[in-house]
Amino acid sequence: QVQLVESGGGQVQPGGSLRLSCTTSGFTFSSYTFSWYRQAPGKQRELVASITTRGESTIYTDSMKGRFAISRDNDKNTVYLQMNSLKPEDTAVYFCNADNFKFGSSYWGKGTLVTVSS
Repeated sequence: QVQLVESGGGQVQPGGSLRLSCTTSGFTFSSYTFSWYRQAPGKQRELVASITTRGESTIYTDSMKGRFAISRDNDKNTVYLQMNSLKPEDTAVYFCNADNFKFGSSYWGKGTLVTVSS
């Protein structure tokens, strides 16, 4: 059974940091590109960052560059999102996504809520 479970969300003050984790099981972790997406209230889901299968390449949405860092541990089947210098506009539900473009499979977690507020 495929599972992606996000954790690490919570409430933090502006300027603070959080580290999200996405723990997975039920598929070949190292064969998948991973991404973090987020969806703020009343807005569409947007890409935050992506990382390739061996972590050799990452991409970030412009507003997250320099503040967020995506990483992966293929031994632990886990993907991380380190978020620094958080702003109120970063408040959203953050989702983990796994894609295998060769086989056309894609999996999603249920999300973890991040609230940036004083």
